[in-house]
Amino acid sequence: MVDAREILGVDSLECQLNKQPKIKRLSEGTFKKPGGMHRELYALLQSDYRDPPTLAPTDTGFSYKQPKAKIGRSVVRQWRWTSFLNPARSDNLMLYHWRRKQEDGKEYPFAKFGKLNNQVSYSDEEYELYLQSESDGWTREELDHLFELSRQFDRRFVIMFDRYDIDKYPDRCMEDLKQKYYNVVQKLIKVRTLPGQEPKDLPPNFDGEHEKNRKEQLIQIFNRTPEQVEEEEMLVSELKKIESRKKDRERKSQEVTKLIHAVDAKPGQMLEQQHLLKLNGSDIQSGVKFPDIKGSGVFLRSSKLKMPPSIGNKKSKAVEQLLEELGVDIIPMPTEEICQSFNELRNQLLLLYELKQAMGNCEYELQSMKHRYEILYPGKKAADLVGMSLEPPPETPEDTRSAGCNQLLIDSLVPLSAVSARKRRAASSLLESNPWKKLKNI
Repeated sequence: MVDAREILGVDSLECQLNKQPKIKRLSEGTFKKPGGMHRELYALLQSDYRDPPTLAPTDTGFSYKQPKAKIGRSVVRQWRWTSFLNPARSDNLMLYHWRRKQEDGKEYPFAKFGKLNNQVSYSDEEYELYLQSESDGWTREELDHLFELSRQFDRRFVIMFDRYDIDKYPDRCMEDLKQKYYNVVQKLIKVRTLPGQEPKDLPPNFDGEHEKNRKEQLIQIFNRTPEQVEEEEMLVSELKKIESRKKDRERKSQEVTKLIHAVDAKPGQMLEQQHLLKLNGSDIQSGVKFPDIKGSGVFLRSSKLKMPPSIGNKKSKAVEQLLEELGVDIIPMPTEEICQSFNELRNQLLLLYELKQAMGNCEYELQSMKHRYEILYPGKKAADLVGMSLEPPPETPEDTRSAGCNQLLIDSLVPLSAVSARKRRAASSLLESNPWKKLKNI
């Protein structure tokens, strides 16, 4: 540069005078690397050193540094070897322990755990008036010994039972000591309470016999063998199964009873009820609720013929098969009368299908109970028992009068006493005379 200025004849001093000073640009924002953070980790936070980091550190003081324990920065607390008295003791025994200098004059911190209970005592007059008349084998000397032990050991009956003088007094169990003590205390508190006032600090009633039985039961449970424990678990599981089967039978019994009540209604009565419902402007409530469109606007009447979604595919296919055997179209002309009659027909077919299923369940339960009866009582036939057949027996006036007296009730799917004989005959006749009886696998 100096040679070029000399060739051009430019003085270097003039260039320096005419030279404008450069404006220094300060960085808009500088971020220092947090202490303790590695250089590679800090480089991942930003692509260029001039750009701010994408994730600003929130705590740069201790985030990347190992905290150290601050020891020796506070004043050392002074401890003294001092003497103290335990308030729970009455012999003025002087004890010593280490204690802080700031806690001089304060109460012994463990004194709150040494509080004694209020002991009840009785006088000679109270014993003669209220306690002497009890005929339970307790003498005055033995009762005094019991209350002396309660005062000495603060009603810790386990220690009292261990220190009880069985050489001088009768050998009694711990439950007898508890019952006698609490009975005497209750009587003394009630006697000392003024009339019209509630007794205070009245101990609860103690039943010694119940406590003895409870302990005996716990001992028996503790002394069980592993085989007995397994047997008990097996019995509990069997009991749960029996209860679940019982609930299932009760539910099925209610369903079958509803079906029999529906079958028992006469066709004439059903038509009269339908006519009255039509006059009143209300809908017919059948077993299956088919779609009933009441909204405004245009709709297809064939939508009323759709099977409700609550009916499963198995029942729907069974109804279609029965309709084919009857020669009825599966999708008829959807006039108003045809829709109503077609839905009623399918409702009756569904009722018949459910009755057939209930009949099959009853037969299965009956056969299983016959088999169980023959196993439990070998040499006897279950067919000779009353109530072990689904066919209703012929009724006579004598049978009507003596019904329920000499019959062996079997826990079946449907109890015989739940439904009358007339309804059972109606259900069985309907099942025998229907034209679809050959459909066993529906």
